[in-house]
Amino acid sequence: MQSIRELCKASTILSEDDIQIVEDLASKLQIFADLSQADMFIDCLTVDRSAALVVAQAKPSTARSMYSGSVVGHLATAINEPAVMYCLTTGKPVIGSRGVSQEQVVMRQSVVPITNAEGKTIGTLITEQDISKQVEQEKNVEMLKETTEHLSETLIQFAVPDMPISSLLHEGMILFDQSGIITYANGRAHKLLSLIGFERPDKGVSIESIFSWRVSPENFVRHGGYIQDELSKGKHFIMMKAVSSVRKLDIIGGIILLRDISDIREKEKQLMIKSAVIKEIHHRVKNNLQTIASLLRLQMRRSQSTEIEKVYRESINRINSIAIIHEYLAQDGLEQIDFKEILTKISKIIVSSMRRSEQAIQVVVTGESVYLPSNKATSFALIVTELIQNCMIHGFRELHEGRISIALVSKEDFVSLSVTDDGVGIEDMEHIFKKGHLGLKIVDTLVKEDLGGTMHFRNTGNGTEVTILYPIQKGDEDDTAEDYGS
Repeated sequence: MQSIRELCKASTILSEDDIQIVEDLASKLQIFADLSQADMFIDCLTVDRSAALVVAQAKPSTARSMYSGSVVGHLATAINEPAVMYCLTTGKPVIGSRGVSQEQVVMRQSVVPITNAEGKTIGTLITEQDISKQVEQEKNVEMLKETTEHLSETLIQFAVPDMPISSLLHEGMILFDQSGIITYANGRAHKLLSLIGFERPDKGVSIESIFSWRVSPENFVRHGGYIQDELSKGKHFIMMKAVSSVRKLDIIGGIILLRDISDIREKEKQLMIKSAVIKEIHHRVKNNLQTIASLLRLQMRRSQSTEIEKVYRESINRINSIAIIHEYLAQDGLEQIDFKEILTKISKIIVSSMRRSEQAIQVVVTGESVYLPSNKATSFALIVTELIQNCMIHGFRELHEGRISIALVSKEDFVSLSVTDDGVGIEDMEHIFKKGHLGLKIVDTLVKEDLGGTMHFRNTGNGTEVTILYPIQKGDEDDTAEDYGS
C-alpha cells in the first residue's frame, strides 16, 4: 500500500509543507478514532479537482467499524460524497449529516476542513459514526410520545364534568347518556352553538333536538361510532366531533366536542384568492416571456451570421427555461416545484432546438422527485440550460450521435444535479474559465450567488460530468393551525 506522501505526491497538488501537515494529523488519527468510537478518514482534492482521494483511514478499536476493508486510495466524487467535496471546495464544515455507509449502516458524518498556515483548505477530516441503535431509540421514543399523546387525549375527553379541567378546555364539551339526553355541557359549548343559531345544550335536553339527524343512533352505527361534521352560519364555522361509548353492542352514552374553526376557514378563503391571483401573474409572465422568445426567434431568422444566430438561440433557450417554471407555477399555484418534471421538459426542448438534422442525441433523466422553492428552481433551470447547451455546442460538435444523462439526487443536507455527456470531453477546465465562456460564467454565478453551492467538473474518459451541489437551507417549520376538517 502506498504511503500518505506517495499518494499525495502522485494524485494531489499539495506542497511538501501541506503533506507534512496531513502526515502529522494522520499519525494521531487512530487516537481520534478510539476516543470518538468512529471511523475516521483524511481526504484531499485530486489534481484535476474533480474528486477527493482518501489518503488515511483509522478504524476504532473501541467500537465496531462500519468498513470491512481499507478505502485508502479510493476516490470520493461529488455525487457519492457531497459533504466532502462541498467542504473541500468552500472550506466550510458540514456537521452531523446523516447517511448510509457502503455496508448499508445508518451513520452520522461530520466533515471539517484541514488548513495550512495560510488558511488554505488542503484536506478534510471526516468522522463517520454508527448511529443505527440511536435511530432505533428515536423511533421508540417517538412511538412512546404518540402513545402518551393519545392517552392524554382520551383522559381529557372523558374527564369528569365536575373537574375544573372541563371549564379550561378550548373546545365545547357535551356529554350524553344512553338515551341521547345531555348530562353535561360546558360554557364553551353554549357559546359556540349560539354563534350558529343552534338551541342551548341544557342538561336534560335531547342531543337530537339540537343536532337532529347528525347524531341519531342510526348515524352512529353507520359511521362506526364516530361522527364528524361541519356546522356553519354566515362567517362562523364550528367543527363537531361526536363519539359514542358502546358496551356489548349497546350505546351507553358519548361525548360531543365543538371547536371554532372560523379563522381557519377565513384563512383558507384568503389563501384561495391569493393563490388565484398568483397563478394569474405567473400565467401572464409566462405569456410575456414566450412573446419575447418569439420576437427573438423572428429576429434570429433574419440574421445572416452564424455567430449571431448562436447567441440568439442560447438567449431563447434561457428565456424558455424560465417560462417553463412560470408555466408550472401558473398551473399548480405552488411555491414548491417538483424539479424532476421541469428537468425532463427543459432538456428535451433545448436538445430539439439545437441538434442538427443529422444528429441523434438522446436525453435520459434519472433520480427522484426533488421539491425546490420557486426561486431556487429558476436558478437550477438556467443552470441546466447552460450545461445542456455546452454539451450540444462543445461535446457533440463533431459527432452525429450522443447521450446526455441528467441525475437529480437528494442526500440528507444536499441536492446534487449531475449532467454527463459522452462527447469529446474537456481537457483543461481552467483554460476554459480564463477564456471567459459566458455559459459557464452564468452557471458559476448562479451556483455561488443564488444557491450558495459548488460546481465540480470531471473528465470521465468518455465525456464530461458536471455536478452541482446545493446545500439545502432548513427553514423554520410552518406554524399553521390544525385543520379540523381533515
